[in-house]
Order: sequence, then C-alpha cells, then structure tokens
Amino acid sequence: MNDHIQPDGSDAYEGAHEHDHGALGDAEFAEFMELAAEEGFDLEDVEGAIEAAGHGPLPVLAVVGRPNVGKSTLVNRIIGRREAVVEDKPGVTRDRVTYEAEWAGRRFKVVDTGGWEQDVLGIDASVAAQAEYAIEAADAVVFVVDAKVGATDTDEAVVRLLRKAGKPVVLCANKVDGPSAEADAAYLWSLGLGEPHPVSALHGRGTGDMLDKVLEALPEAPAQTFGTAVGGPRRVALIGRPNVGKSSLLNKVAGEERVVVNELAGTTRDPVDELIELGGKTWKFVDTAGIRKRVHLQQGADYYASLRTAAAVEKAEVAVVLIDAADSISVQDQRIVTMAVEAGRALVLAYNKWDTLDEERRYYLEREIETELGQVAWAPRVNVSAQTGRHMEKLVPAIETALAGWETRVPTGRLNAFLGELVAAHPHPVRGGKQPRILFGTQAGTKPPRFVLFASGFIEAGYRRFIERRLREEFGFEGTPIHISVRVREKRGRKK
Repeated sequence: MNDHIQPDGSDAYEGAHEHDHGALGDAEFAEFMELAAEEGFDLEDVEGAIEAAGHGPLPVLAVVGRPNVGKSTLVNRIIGRREAVVEDKPGVTRDRVTYEAEWAGRRFKVVDTGGWEQDVLGIDASVAAQAEYAIEAADAVVFVVDAKVGATDTDEAVVRLLRKAGKPVVLCANKVDGPSAEADAAYLWSLGLGEPHPVSALHGRGTGDMLDKVLEALPEAPAQTFGTAVGGPRRVALIGRPNVGKSSLLNKVAGEERVVVNELAGTTRDPVDELIELGGKTWKFVDTAGIRKRVHLQQGADYYASLRTAAAVEKAEVAVVLIDAADSISVQDQRIVTMAVEAGRALVLAYNKWDTLDEERRYYLEREIETELGQVAWAPRVNVSAQTGRHMEKLVPAIETALAGWETRVPTGRLNAFLGELVAAHPHPVRGGKQPRILFGTQAGTKPPRFVLFASGFIEAGYRRFIERRLREEFGFEGTPIHISVRVREKRGRKK
C-alpha cells in the first residue's frame, strides 16, 4: 500500500505543479518548511512532494474500441510500462483493468477495456458492455479505431454509445506507422467525433500529441481539502465475485425487490444506482449486480465482471466486499479486495451466509481470513445473511467507521512527535554501515490518508510497513488503506 515508491527510495511524483499547500495551514506550512530547510532538503522538492500527494481523486480515462485495434498496446504506451496483456489471440483476461499514468506533470487513471473474444454475448452486447462499464466511471474517453481497416459497423455502434454518454472523446486512429498512412486516418472524420489523431501505439508515433488532447479533455485532479463534507448521499459500492449474493443483499437492505435475482448465467442489464434508507440515513448504493459467469465463456464473462467492479469502485467512496463464508476464500475474492485497496477506497468486509456455517467451517474460515486476507486486517468486518437479514443492522456502523478512518487527518505537529518517539524507540536497521532515519513528515491528503515522509536515506519496505502498523495503532485509520511515500534527502558534495 506504500504506493509510488521507487526502488531507489525516491518518490515517483515528478513534474511541474502549481504551488498550493491547501493541506496545511499557512502557519503550519511555514513551520514545516523551516524544519525542511534545517534538515537540508530542497524546498521546491519538499513542496512538490506535498502537492503531489495531496490531490483529491484522480480523473479517469477510459480506452475503448472494438477488439484487436491495439487498445492494450496503447495503454502500455500511456502508462510507460508493459502491464496490460497484449496477445493476438482473443480471450485474454487481466486481473487489473485500471492503471495510474502521468503525462506533462499531470496524473490520471487509465481503464483498459481490450482483448477478449468479441462474440461472448453476441457482438452488439459485447461492445455495449465493455464500452458502457468503462465510460460509466470515466471523465473522458479515448476511442481507438484501426486506421488501416477504417470505420466498421462495430465502430459506429461504439460512436452511438459515446454520444449517448456525453463524455469528452479523443479519437485515436491507431496503426498509422508513417506519413503515407495518415490519409487512412483522415477518413475517420466521417465518424463525427472531431479530429482523428494518427498514432502508432506500437512505436509511440503521435502518442504525445494525442495525450496533450487527453489532458485538455480531462478535469484537473481536485485539490485536497480537509474537513469538507461531501455533498449528497455517501456512495457505497457493493462488490464481490459472481453469485456471492450481492443482489440479495441489495434487496434486503432496500426492503424490496430492486434487483433481479436470477441463477441464469450471463445476465446483463443497465447499472442503476440505488438510493436506500438505512440506519436513519440515505445512502447511494452503486450497483454491481447482474454479471454472472457462463462456464463455457468464463474468460469473457469474468472480464466483464472485473470491468464492471472497477467502474463501480471508481464511482464509490466505500467498497463493501461481499464474501461467501460457506466457500473457501478464493483468489477472485482477494483480487476484488486488492482492487478496492488500490483504488484508495474505504473498505468493509461482509461475510455472507454466516447463519449456514457449522462450528468446523467457522473455525477454518477464521484461519483463512488470517492467512488470505491478513493484509486488510484493518477493515471492519460484519457477518451477515442476505437471505434472512441477520446482522444487517451492523452494516451501517461498519460503513461509517470505515468512512471516518478514510477521512482522518493527523496534524503535522502531532505526527512528528509520534515519528520522533517511534524512531528513537525503534530505529531503522543498519544497512551497509549506514542507518537511515525518518527526519519528519506530514499528512498531505485524506480519502485515503496519504503521508509524505522525509528521510536521510533509503527506507526499506519492511520498515515502511512497520510505520504503517504503528500509525494505525496510534491514530486508528480503521477501514482505510494508507498511502506512504518517502522522499530521500539528496547527498551533497563535501566542502573542500
């Protein structure tokens, strides 16, 4: 969970930033910068680290288009590393569909939607599913078309979906490998989406110009504000693997049949956000029910479920992960939990069908939770039955606890007193004759809590995990991931 840490201990946040220390008050900021100067840090570097960590939710870019037009290759080009799986063979699935990217000093998330058999549910349903789920969570869209092939009927269908969604669209004419192929791109004006941007995702040609247009279409990441109430009902994503009981739980908390509960696999429908009165408050449940697994089409259907879950999580503030307590905790359960954590959402674990468990199963379930989900031991847990409504009253307090942890802020003075005591009592191990120290730090953001620590040398991952554990012991942070980035003081040449 210590995101953005480079192998050399430096922070991944680079690039130009407008100076804004909204996370800290003026007096607190001035005192903090004086401390940084005393410790020999470059003040611009310190301010940049705080600003980079102190943003609100990152804007989301969806990359959509029909299969085999080069979407995954383009995603790899945008994020600057090979993560999205690229294969000529359709039917490739990926565990992660959301990545973080940076261009010209601005950071954003990229949702990849490419690379599986297009006839999983019939071509129209397939394209509609992949586009709708991704667009739903996006602030802007890159629509990828194969310039060599030209606009197909499938492309025209995607255009209709994009027009209906009303999101800003950047048209990417891919596979334009040289000037002679640019005429092919020009034909795509006919799609009515504005200027086609000729790109070779494989070779990188034209991607810079296209990303400049993407930045124009994407909103800025909002500045972090502390203590600001969120407008409207709090947004809850109810997520979990197929057939785990999400629809039943949503119906139970709603007190009526809001969602179709059906054992028939492959069911799809338009996602609907449900406003539900629960615990004396109105909540917006971001619906993720409706995608189920067809055994003989497992890869494609699983990918739809993953994509839809990612879209729901991006829209939500807190993720309630529903786990079937009667079954062993699966790899898929772990992936969904990881998705919520990496998205930086508050987290609640709800173990469904609890009333059906005998003593032996309960014993083994507790062991599974310790071994398989030990990394999220900080998440509130509720044992429920979606069928009978058992312990449903415990859901709201767990959600409120997680949201409170997600929004917790530790004042800089209190944090540094804590860090000073911690380093004195438990110093970093000596490595290579040197003992790096945490010199000072600040909490640069909330939702989730984001800390920037300034150190005299590289801080090992194990020691960063130790700091996170102690932060939780001291300040709570129940139900929320914590992001810690470390900025190392640059070595200065010796004076002659």
